Amino acid sequence: MSTVLIVVIVVVVILAIVAIAAAMKRRQETERLAEVQTEAKSADADFHRTKAEESRNQAALAKERARRVEAEAQLHEEKAAAREEEVQ
Repeated sequence: MSTVLIVVIVVVVILAIVAIAAAMKRRQETERLAEVQTEAKSADADFHRTKAEESRNQAALAKERARRVEAEAQLHEEKAAAREEEVQ
């Protein structure tokens, strides 16, 4: 009977060790998943910040181009008016 008891105790200890090891592995995997998700969110935020900065730069360039085109149109208007005066 004591042999059976020893075998049962050894089996229970082995099962407990296996259960603890599995729980620890699950916990590590969960922590790693959380870490990867955090990194992904950070990368996504960086991507969107970069895109926003690019959009602002493009808008600034477009505004500058529009200002130059307006100045050029004004110059052409002035030249046209000057030519009309010369003709009259």
